[in-house]
Amino acid sequence: MTPTVLTPILDLLDLAGIALFALSGAVLAARLKQTFVTMAFFALVTGVGGGTVRDLLIRAPVFWIDDPWVAAVCLGTALIAWFTPVRWWEGKGFAYADGAGLAAYAVLGSAKALAYGIPPIPAALMGVITGCVGGIIRDVVAGRPSIIMSPELYVTPAALTSALSVAGMLAAPHLGLPGEITWGFAFACGFALRSAAIRWEWGLPSYDGERGGGG
Repeated sequence: MTPTVLTPILDLLDLAGIALFALSGAVLAARLKQTFVTMAFFALVTGVGGGTVRDLLIRAPVFWIDDPWVAAVCLGTALIAWFTPVRWWEGKGFAYADGAGLAAYAVLGSAKALAYGIPPIPAALMGVITGCVGGIIRDVVAGRPSIIMSPELYVTPAALTSALSVAGMLAAPHLGLPGEITWGFAFACGFALRSAAIRWEWGLPSYDGERGGGG
């Protein structure tokens, strides 16, 4: 972690997001009946991919290089996936967990970008990148269509979380609110939207080549 930037709460969000995303990568490798080495690779790439791209873009030290816990968490989740039946991780329960990781990572990414002096709109985009890029890399490596290529609400909850996080952090000093409240509110809203999309299969309208995006 970066002690001068992150608080203990953001540290916990970071590790939680890493673990959930790493597990999703390891489980995908398990479904494809890959070796443990491949499973560990998928866990690491999925867990740190978004944060790595974010740190390179905001010119920060790549967060997991000097932190002994991050790679250990990714490898630990790979071990969990290796020694458990893949059916444990099927169904919507795992999708909700992934949604929690998405929201947690979106909060962390936008907060870290703001702390490094990134303007508000790019900082919010850093939250989206942190939450989504790891999964995109995972899907590309696996050779399967990414979730962002479907109408399902996935990037949108990350964008909502990031926007609320940035807006809350900018407004908090004027309102006398601690950052933890704004982070918690942003996380709750993003997770609620993603959960609703999972529960009721919400999606955005697709572009119609004849009539445009309006359908």
